[in-house]
Amino acid sequence: MVSDRRLQVLRAIVTDFVDTHEPVGSKAIVERHAFGVSAATIRNDMAILEEEDLIAQTHTSSGRVPTDKGYRAFVNHLADVRPLSAAQRSAIETFLRDPADLDDLLSRTVRLLTQLTGQVALVQYPSFSRATVTHVQLVRLDARRALVIMVTDTGRVSQSIALLPPEAATTDLDIALALLQPLVVSHPVRVAAERIQAARGSAAPADPAFSAIAAAIADDLEEFRQNRLVMAGSATLAQRTSDFRGSIHPLLEAIEEQVTLLKLMSEMADDDEGLATSIGRENDAFGLGEASIVTSTYDATVSRARVGLMGPTRMDYPRNLAAARAVARYLTRVLEEDESR
Repeated sequence: MVSDRRLQVLRAIVTDFVDTHEPVGSKAIVERHAFGVSAATIRNDMAILEEEDLIAQTHTSSGRVPTDKGYRAFVNHLADVRPLSAAQRSAIETFLRDPADLDDLLSRTVRLLTQLTGQVALVQYPSFSRATVTHVQLVRLDARRALVIMVTDTGRVSQSIALLPPEAATTDLDIALALLQPLVVSHPVRVAAERIQAARGSAAPADPAFSAIAAAIADDLEEFRQNRLVMAGSATLAQRTSDFRGSIHPLLEAIEEQVTLLKLMSEMADDDEGLATSIGRENDAFGLGEASIVTSTYDATVSRARVGLMGPTRMDYPRNLAAARAVARYLTRVLEEDESR
């Protein structure tokens, strides 16, 4: 069992290593932190921490650096997630104010987060599978195209283009819309998708206009249900290669593919404040043992989703968790206000 003072020594090592990127020695700890004990006592504490695999010596006669286990102990017991400053909170509100739509809001969110922290920013789209479709409308653009507009009770709007057969008349579109509306309007997205799929697969209207419009609606419904990410800041990884023990290629691959990150984030366990961390080798199963991910949960009326940051294990966990939490709370507020309008 590690004593309270040794945990505080661990805190000092993590904090100093994150700040300086240099291994931390006992003399530096005595000089920078008011422990009120000798360097010899600190060296003894560090020896115990090393035995517990919480810190490690990079080479002979060097100071110590935190291990992944040490970062985990720091996050679990020592990290003080302080509120952001008034200036930082004001920046969040200013940057995210009056978005055009959900896509615009989440795109702004990741750009802001990477600017605040210097890490790769990740925002998970909420799933709208439980939202209810309230409206479907067609607008004919020209002889071969119709705009399909669909709205849900959460305010989510989709717009897609249906490619029409050359012979499609306006009356054909009216008939198709009359047949399709009862299949989706007033039904949850998941149910609506199932009903459209059944209609497309049955002997029901084989009219080409119906098929084209049904296909566009089906694609939009599927997009509502998809679990996907918006990301920004991947270039920061290339600027920080020295912070990684090995190649950053698996991280870049995960950013490109998204599936790995979505699965990892879905398995992270929230604490009482909706915060979660996954550190270093805890991510080995996903091929991301070189990285840490911190997230906070936000509410999107019909579902919950995560906003987070990914970077090297040598990251400022308190600062990054605070940024993720502040942005998640703002997202929740914006989406709640949008729902109440």
